[in-house]
Amino acid sequence: MAVLEIYWSFRSPYSYLATDRLCAIRADYDVEVKFRPVRPLAMREPDFFERGRKQFVPYLMRDFPREAQRLGLPFGLPNPDPIDMDMASGKVAPDQPLMDRMMRLGIAAEETGKGLDFARAVSRRVWSGAAWSDDASLGDAAQEAGLDLAALEGWAAYNGEKIAETIEASETAQLTHHWGVPLMVLDGEPFFGQDRIDALIWRLDQIGLKRD
Repeated sequence: MAVLEIYWSFRSPYSYLATDRLCAIRADYDVEVKFRPVRPLAMREPDFFERGRKQFVPYLMRDFPREAQRLGLPFGLPNPDPIDMDMASGKVAPDQPLMDRMMRLGIAAEETGKGLDFARAVSRRVWSGAAWSDDASLGDAAQEAGLDLAALEGWAAYNGEKIAETIEASETAQLTHHWGVPLMVLDGEPFFGQDRIDALIWRLDQIGLKRD
C-alpha cells in the first residue's frame, strides 16, 4: 500500500487550511496515512522571526484569511497563540507549555490511529478566534475525534521518552524534503504547502489509488 506521510504543525494556519482536504484524501484513496506532527518553526528555529524579512508576517496575515475565505473555512486569530512570542520583535520565549502539550496530545492521538482527526478538531478551534486551550475545549476536540482527553494525557504522562524520540525523528525526516508545513510525502515524493494538494491528488489519480 502507498504511504502518505503528513508533516503538520498545530500553529500553522496553512496546516489548518489543508486538514479537511487531507482527511478527504485518506477517505477517498487507498493510502496508509502517517500523521507526523512537528514543532512550529518558532521552536525549531527560535531566531527565525527575529532575523526574517519584515514582509513575512504582514503577508501571512493578508494571505491566510484570503485563503480561508476562498476555501469556505472559518478563521480568526488564535486565542491564545499556541506559541509564546513577542510579535513585534519576533523573540520567542524559551518555555512553550501550550505547544509542548499539543505535541504530546497529537502524538498520543496518532498512537490510536486518530492523529489527523485530532489535529482537525483542534485546529478548527485554534483558528476560530475563540478560546481553545482550556481542558473543556480540548476535551470537546478529543471527543469530536473519537478520543478521550484524559486517556491521551495519561498515555503521554508515561511515554515522555517515546514522545521526544518521535518528535526528533519526524523533524529529521521532514528536513530530508523541506522545512515547512504542511508537507505531504507520498512514497518519498514531497508536496509542500496547502496549495500543492491538487498536485498530490493528481499524482494519486495518476498512479491509480482512487478507492472504488
